[in-house]
Amino acid sequence: MGVPIAAEAPPRRYTQPQQLWPSTPKGVHRARQALSETLNEWGLPELIDSAGLVLGELLTNALRHGRLGDRSIGTSFTRAENGTGILIEVHDSRPEHPTLVKALDDDESGRGLTIVDALTNHQWGVTPRPGPGKVVWARIPALP
Repeated sequence: MGVPIAAEAPPRRYTQPQQLWPSTPKGVHRARQALSETLNEWGLPELIDSAGLVLGELLTNALRHGRLGDRSIGTSFTRAENGTGILIEVHDSRPEHPTLVKALDDDESGRGLTIVDALTNHQWGVTPRPGPGKVVWARIPALP
């Protein structure tokens, strides 16, 4: 049984405006490309792999569990004030919070949030948003 995650998102700095993506696998790919371009612009190319994986997992969860009909899924990326990492936010239309579960060895899914939890050093959570749905956020620390 999973434990719901609820915490306040860290403060926002150097924000790339929210973008909307089609609620399809192609939307996930396009969002990851946009994140890579943003990280290069911000001088943080070393975060592309880990941040892309976290974004992909959060968007896939939003596609599978957080969308209503064909509504778009939103993302925003925020650079830490001192450049030591970024905050990724994924906005979806459902109020249900994701839960961190321990997948069994033969389970075919259920590992996404475990990956997010590991790559963010447990720095992720869920916050409400105006209107329907929620924001799932994750902070990607800079590499040592």
